This record gives sequence, structure tokens and C-alpha cells, in this order.
Amino acid sequence: MSELVTGEAVALELRPAKLPSRALAVLIDLIVAVVVYITVTVALVAASASLDDAAQVALSIAAFLLVLVGGPIAVETLSHGRSLGKLAVGLRVVRDDGGPIRFRHALVRGAIGVIEILMTFGVVACIASLVSARGRRLGDVFAGTLVVRERIPVGPSGFVPPPPPWLAGRFSGLDLSAVPDGLWLAIRQYLTRMHQLDPQVGWTMAQRLASDLAAHTGTPAPQDVPPGAYLAAVVQERQAREARRAYGSGTTGTGPSHASGPGPAVAVQGGYPYPGAQPAAPPSPQPPVSYGVEAAPGGARPGVPVEGPSYEKSSEGPRPAVPPGGRPASGFVPPA
Repeated sequence: MSELVTGEAVALELRPAKLPSRALAVLIDLIVAVVVYITVTVALVAASASLDDAAQVALSIAAFLLVLVGGPIAVETLSHGRSLGKLAVGLRVVRDDGGPIRFRHALVRGAIGVIEILMTFGVVACIASLVSARGRRLGDVFAGTLVVRERIPVGPSGFVPPPPPWLAGRFSGLDLSAVPDGLWLAIRQYLTRMHQLDPQVGWTMAQRLASDLAAHTGTPAPQDVPPGAYLAAVVQERQAREARRAYGSGTTGTGPSHASGPGPAVAVQGGYPYPGAQPAAPPSPQPPVSYGVEAAPGGARPGVPVEGPSYEKSSEGPRPAVPPGGRPASGFVPPA
């Protein structure tokens, strides 16, 4: 992973292309260019049969420069760094600051590429790419460019437990615009893996993430809400806002609808509504996670995540927390 800094002081994490993918893209470009060059050459030979030898040599040199040198330069300029080979492999040429390339960048890359790719059969380009930390050839070094990957495989996302129903809509007034994407990613990773962590370690991580989130929102985290439930509720609130912004008002997640009056049925899949879709199938059972009170030999420790059924307080003693309708609880219970 390569971190680039733009002119606006924004750090970009770009994945430089490796030598095999770049070599495959160059091979595809060369095959296309050679086919076009042979076609143009045959047409010129047939059209210039009546000319003398000097004129035919001049036309051959012009065709070589036009097709094998000018063609890649024009394609990269018009496509902003995506030739046919790079498009097929999923690569793009960008500037050192992450911006799109211009004609001068493509011109320098193409001119030097004639020497390090065509005249040396790619030996110089391969050596330069292996020596460079970011896999750049000489044309990239002199032009100030970098070849990056556009297609990055995304792994399957883990199950994010929903917040408890009694927290629905409680954080609708939070200002989430200043929360960085890195913190959202860290919170999601914690929520998907918290049942795998040691209870004390998970409790400490949840407190730290809740403190960081509260610092960016400008609103202190509520003391009566466990940090894990607070994180889950804020994440759902962010998803609900993005869904309303993309699809309009409707039901989102497990919370109540923010729409006023009757409206079309909206199915929910992964926290995002899809108008007109059929109701989504219930997710596969996940291990329940409770943020209530854990019974420990040394005494109760509030807010520590534990596995197993959750309980709520009643006058008749502890009983399993089951909402109306007999459906199982979400795994979160209000604090004692």
C-alpha cells in the first residue's frame, strides 16, 4: 500500500500495480498496436506501389511513429491513463499526487517507453520496475506518474449486531460529519469481532472507540449506555441517514420509520432500504452478544460483553428479555 498526499493535504492510499499485471497490460497493448501497424503497413504498401523507395521508407517510419508511439500516447491522454490493456487488467496511470494524467505525462511515458520497452524488448522496464519500491519504470519516474490498481478485491463483510430497540432514534441529533472513515472502519471491525475478544479486552476497546467517536461528534457518550451498544446505535444511525439520503424517507434497520404518513413498502437489506423490493429473508443466526451485567465470581462487572441469553429486570426476578410477539431479543439489554 502506498500513501500519497494530494495538493489539498489529503492522504490517499493507492495500491501500486505489480510487475505481472503491468506486463500483461503491456502485452495486450502491444498485440493491438502490432495488429494495427501491420494493417496500416499493408494498406500503405498497396497505396504507394508507384512511389520510389525513399518515399516508401518515409511512409513506413511515419506509420511506425504514428501507430506504435503516437497511438498509446493519444489513448492514455483521452482515457486519462487507461489503455486497452490497462482497462482489461484493471489498472490506471495517475500522477504522483493521485490526479489524472495529462498529455505531457503520456508524452514522456510514451517517448521513453520506445527505448525501454520496444528497443530493449522490455528488459529495461522490468529491471526498473523490480528496483523501484512502487514498481515504476523509467517513463513513470521522468513523467511523475504511477500505475495503480483500480480493482481491489473486497472480502465478505462480517455480521454487525443491531443496537437494542430502546436506543432507536436516540442519537438522531448527533453531528457525524467530522467522524473520519478510519474510525468508522475501526468501529465496524470491533462490532463484527467483539464476540471473539476477551471480555476485558473488548470492554477496553469499546470504551476507547466510544471516547474517540464522542470527541469527533462533540457530544459526550451517555453514561447509562454501554459503549458497545452506543457504537452499534451510532453506526445504525449513520446507515439510516445514508439510506434516507439515497432513497428518501422510509424504514431503516430496526429503528422506527422517520417518514410521516403512509408510504410505499420498503424492504431492508443490511440496514439499507430498497423501495419496491420484497422483504429480505432473516439473517442466519449469530451468537448473541449481551452488554448487560456479567455475573462473575468477584462480583458483577457492568457492560462487559458476554455470550449467552440476555436478561432484564422484573419484580419477579430475572427473566429472559423477549420483546412483544415472542421474537428473540437482539442481544442488547438496557443497563441495570
